[in-house]
Amino acid sequence: MRVSLVTGGGRGIGRAIALALGGPGTSVAIAGRTRSQLESTAHELEAAGARAIPLEMDVTSEKSVARAIDTLREDMAQLDVLVNNAGVGGGEPVAGSDIERWRRTIDTNLMGTYLVTRGALPLMRPGGRVVNLSSVLGRFGVAGYTAYCASKHAVIGFTRALALELAPQQITVNALCPGWVDTEMAQQGMQQGAATTGQTFEQFRKSALGAVPIKRIIQPEEVAALVAFLASPAASAITGQTYNICGGQTMD
Repeated sequence: MRVSLVTGGGRGIGRAIALALGGPGTSVAIAGRTRSQLESTAHELEAAGARAIPLEMDVTSEKSVARAIDTLREDMAQLDVLVNNAGVGGGEPVAGSDIERWRRTIDTNLMGTYLVTRGALPLMRPGGRVVNLSSVLGRFGVAGYTAYCASKHAVIGFTRALALELAPQQITVNALCPGWVDTEMAQQGMQQGAATTGQTFEQFRKSALGAVPIKRIIQPEEVAALVAFLASPAASAITGQTYNICGGQTMD
């Protein structure tokens, strides 16, 4: 039985990834802070024939991560796929910025990835898979998003170094850089962008998607399909790589 762990698995991209990794003969642990969202995704997984394991977890807390990993260890004792998806968005100019907000972004997007990976690796079998969610803002900078850009650039560096560490166990480590994805976080980002630029939400959305070569927003299921491929046997020779799924926003 393949066992997967998806952080931020209760909604958005994480929910789509959990469902893509689920199915008959699989177990999917979904971690997050909101119990109701975890239970909702768990019901969907079970309806698809998977075994669902909801785990309440705050990825910024070492103790919370350790408790959740211990629960998973007691339940399954092994892990085949880890998807570090949990993250926060938002930003503000550095001058006069909120230090605690900056730290929260780094703690969630970078330290959370580290803490969960550190806790999960002892459970991972040889031939396992680690997929980390970065962002197109891990590829280029955007004014007012220094904390977010810094954290997402760092996830790519973490991915490359970890891939070399785990290569002897045939565990692959890769990263994804989504662009605008149809989620609540993207909607909040567009609302913030609209407020900052003095536009309406619809004006900002049209402008943002107009800058995407394919001229549309990406669906969570499209990101999930790429994660499912990287978690499959067909991707056993792919490691240390970063894949853009952004409609052509960046081609690096």
